[in-house]
Amino acid sequence: MTESDGQNTALIKVTGEVKWFDPVKGFGFVVSDSGGADILLHVNVLRNFGQSSVADGARIELLTHQTERGVQAASVVSITPPEGMMPTLPDIVEMDRAEIERSPLLPARIKWFDKGKGFGFANAFGRSDDVFVHVDVLRQSGLSDLAPGEAIAMRIIDGKRGRMAAEVRAWETVISTDEELLQD
Repeated sequence: MTESDGQNTALIKVTGEVKWFDPVKGFGFVVSDSGGADILLHVNVLRNFGQSSVADGARIELLTHQTERGVQAASVVSITPPEGMMPTLPDIVEMDRAEIERSPLLPARIKWFDKGKGFGFANAFGRSDDVFVHVDVLRQSGLSDLAPGEAIAMRIIDGKRGRMAAEVRAWETVISTDEELLQD
């Protein structure tokens, strides 16, 4: 049970698809698999899950509650990237996917990211070199945008023009379950 506007309302688990999410506006909507009105997803709910954005079309499991304004997400249980997204960057397309997955997930922080330009840079903890991060890699990971200073985990490859992220995950979604982060 949760208290909302002075009323006790039950939390209901809902699975659905992200209709759209705009990190600049700070909200978006989810369409439930069981139908009904769209579910409001506020950026603070995403941040509590450890992300500041989510890709349109991503599968999402939420705990929701009814408010005076309609159904809203109270917390995120899980996010699965949109299906069918294939890598488009030649550096990644030309690599064996199993080889990428054998690369350790490294803790990193976003230096800057410009969604309009479609790229940005991050720094792996303890390393000074910049790592290129492309928006297509974010979408394949279920993210749509990154904020400066945001903590992430990423698999890094040596691309034709330098080091680049081949996979990006929200930091909080991997720290408790992925021992790979302890590797260097």
